[in-house]
Amino acid sequence: MIRKIYTLIFTLIFSVIGFASVYAQGCVAIRGFAGCNGQVGSDSFLPKGEWLVNGNFRYFHSFRHFRGEEEETNRVEEGTEVINDSYFFDVSVSYGISDRWYGTLVLPLVYHERSSMYEHGGNPPNGLGDIHKTFSSGLGDVRMSASYWVMNPEKNPKGNLSIGLGMKFPTGDYGATDTFYNQGENRDETLELTVDQSIQPGDGGFGATLELQAYRMLSHHFILNGSFFYLANPRETNGESARNRGTEFSVPDQYAIRAGATYVSSVPGLSFYLGGRHECIPVYDLIGGSDGFRRPGYVTSIEPGINYGKGAFAVNINVPIALKRNRTRSYLDIEGSTPDNYRHGDAAFADYLINIGFAWKISKKVSEPFHVM
Repeated sequence: MIRKIYTLIFTLIFSVIGFASVYAQGCVAIRGFAGCNGQVGSDSFLPKGEWLVNGNFRYFHSFRHFRGEEEETNRVEEGTEVINDSYFFDVSVSYGISDRWYGTLVLPLVYHERSSMYEHGGNPPNGLGDIHKTFSSGLGDVRMSASYWVMNPEKNPKGNLSIGLGMKFPTGDYGATDTFYNQGENRDETLELTVDQSIQPGDGGFGATLELQAYRMLSHHFILNGSFFYLANPRETNGESARNRGTEFSVPDQYAIRAGATYVSSVPGLSFYLGGRHECIPVYDLIGGSDGFRRPGYVTSIEPGINYGKGAFAVNINVPIALKRNRTRSYLDIEGSTPDNYRHGDAAFADYLINIGFAWKISKKVSEPFHVM
């Protein structure tokens, strides 16, 4: 019975949090992160000296432009939309410091393609230009964290709360450049300039992170779970600007909330997840100033998923589908508006995200199976 309880709990974690990752939703640059180490329950709390390796691949295609909650459908109709194709691969390694403490290291890799007209000489309605692509790739911003389970896992197998604190390091390039065409007053120059903020591998600031995750078993087949992540970036701007326009990139905060439920099927190792997620780049930072160029906004999604695990390995596929997208007014929009000139920038968003994850538990007790979904 106890082993069945552990199995159900671990099933939940991989479906809801195991690869807890926020994703960039297009021009609103919510950068990827791997959240908690994916463990809940006595059998999956990483006893002292044990390891868990997670991998997570994500992809999205953003092209729908929003100003506030209103979609500017004319952009697609006219062929002037900005398209971001972004690929992320995060590798995270967690280690059991004790039976309740664990540490996590996250190494993110990114690859971006950005297709646009306005960055290459086109400026509707003053005239259309050619569509070209810019690219960026490399290491993103590395994160380290330490987390603690508030209640004793062995005594509280049906519910618990984990609290984690960490640091985010500016290891990703935040001034990546590429070729831009039709530049200059006469649109006859080809220049190497800074790519858009949304495809920069990093944000250029040291950050502090807060991670919370909680779960509650309702029965052997249904489990509830939730998580919260906040990244506070005290640095206001990072010294770089888009295509050398003079306005430096902001180093914004970001946060994410996820909640849902898992149904554990009668097929060993197989479970199904359905939940909601909300990711946001806020207008104002929690610590420090909020000046500089940023595209604040949020995405609220419904998130179905399927999960399977056997032995020491587990895999899952989640496809969050956007229900609500909002490009909120930035600090520069608000401060730069006048009664005769109301400013509200736009941003492109994706319809959905493809999220594929895997996990491998390295246990000292090799004779015992790794019970996951």
